Amino acid sequence: MKHSTLPCLMLAAVAAIASVPAAAQSQYPTRPVRIVLPQPAGGGTDTVARTIAQKLTEAWGQQVLVDNRPGANGIIGTELVLKSKPDGYTYLYGFTSLLTINPSVYKNLPYETLRDFAPVTQTVTNTMTLVVNPYLPARSVKELVGLARSRPGDLLYGSFGIGNQTHLTAEMFRLEAGLKILHIPYKGETPAITETISGQVAIMFAPSAGVTPHIRAGRLRLLATCGEKRSTVFPDAPTLVESGFPKMVSTGWGGLLAPAGTPPDILQKTQREIARHLGSPDIKERLSGLGADPSGTTPEEFTAWIRSETQKWAQVVRGANLYHSQ
Repeated sequence: MKHSTLPCLMLAAVAAIASVPAAAQSQYPTRPVRIVLPQPAGGGTDTVARTIAQKLTEAWGQQVLVDNRPGANGIIGTELVLKSKPDGYTYLYGFTSLLTINPSVYKNLPYETLRDFAPVTQTVTNTMTLVVNPYLPARSVKELVGLARSRPGDLLYGSFGIGNQTHLTAEMFRLEAGLKILHIPYKGETPAITETISGQVAIMFAPSAGVTPHIRAGRLRLLATCGEKRSTVFPDAPTLVESGFPKMVSTGWGGLLAPAGTPPDILQKTQREIARHLGSPDIKERLSGLGADPSGTTPEEFTAWIRSETQKWAQVVRGANLYHSQ
């Protein structure tokens, strides 16, 4: 009787141990969660990340914090997440340049996006804009091109950093328009926008999420958007395609990722919660006011998007002679 009872007890113990991870995941999260954003505080990307963090805090009853870790074109913050435990308590808020451009620009990049991170969801799509300081005597793309050609090497354009999407989009434009304009890279979104407003640089390509409030306040002048079609936020602004530059299509976006090896149940729970909130009228209204369109894609859809964007930007980087230049 004792011998027949022992195996049953052992099986029951094994079953109880196996059920612990599943139970822990169903109760997730049980402590504060951190979203690392490799950008300075105060920009449009920061606003989107904090909007999502706030909604997750309300839904989960646990604090979800945004940890700004700018520097090295996003590599510093990304490496921090890379070294974090894959338990669902540390996420990366990634974006176009970080996830799909850096792999072509940096020869010794310390991460490989789809090897080292598990995509959770694409959160937003941002319209890329061409903006200038309002004191610049150019009120259209045609006038800007004419001004730049009359003053070769005189006009400065700002970017969020070398190899960033804002830099490469400007390079695409410079090459297609045949302009001599000089590049001034900044350490992230906030200082680049601030310096354009102050007039330290005259021109910038930037995601709409960061510059829309400044455009509406008259601190920046919008000349064009960079989508295939006109922006719903700026329907009166022409696209660069309409302005005579058919190759000038550039779209920004952001999304959440976790360290590779994070339990799938946790990833799915996080994706469902974010998608639910991104579909709510108040969040749609808040993000559209920044020029951002909510997404909320599945992990599989976000993975496919990252792959396609990586291939696209690799061609642009090669064309700009920046391929593995750093």
